Amino acid sequence: MKITWFGQSAFRIETGKSVLIIDPFLSGSPVFKGNVEEVTRGTTHVALTHGHDDHVGDTVSICKANGATLIAVFEITSHLGKQGVKKTEPTNTGGSIYTKDFDITFVQAFHSSSSNGVYLGNPSGLVIRGKQEKHTLYHMGDTAIFGDMALIHKLHKPDIGLVPIGDRFTMNPETAAFACRSFFKFKTIIPCHYATFPGYLLPDPSRFIKAMGAGKKAVKALKIGESINL
Repeated sequence: MKITWFGQSAFRIETGKSVLIIDPFLSGSPVFKGNVEEVTRGTTHVALTHGHDDHVGDTVSICKANGATLIAVFEITSHLGKQGVKKTEPTNTGGSIYTKDFDITFVQAFHSSSSNGVYLGNPSGLVIRGKQEKHTLYHMGDTAIFGDMALIHKLHKPDIGLVPIGDRFTMNPETAAFACRSFFKFKTIIPCHYATFPGYLLPDPSRFIKAMGAGKKAVKALKIGESINL
């Protein structure tokens, strides 16, 4: 499984012959400086944690250019379907979508979800089970800490965590570290949702790494555009 971070909560997940893009906030991002068409070429699926603009991002253009399938809660697939996304897999909290190379389950997240006053359903975390490499990845989405994270671990046993740490709109670094230490047994933790908006989000992952204590060996703080193979 190859994981590439593009800043904020945007990731490219390559597993088997599938390319899954999560929360593709690219062209509007102040930190992503790459070529959107190039880094999303070959996308087979796009999955969204929620409907805020800094997560939906370039979803419509990516789906149109690649013929990719959008996987998201019902309200988002309906909303973006009206904007030209032709292939959709609507779901909701607790539901799963099954593909050839991966399965994806939508789990709870504590946040909100809308765009320009349009309600876009419940926010979600994403549990992705790769069928080739046998990794299970948990993209927490934008969320606060919640006790039922323990159930997510018990049910799905994710070994990779994509964890928001930027504060203000999500957990702060210390709370995110507490969640990782208390509820999960991640072998790899990739922090995200920081550095994008100065003055609003924290500038770097240093506080998170410090708060992880002895668990900091699992933290892989990627640079924008950097990949890791697991």
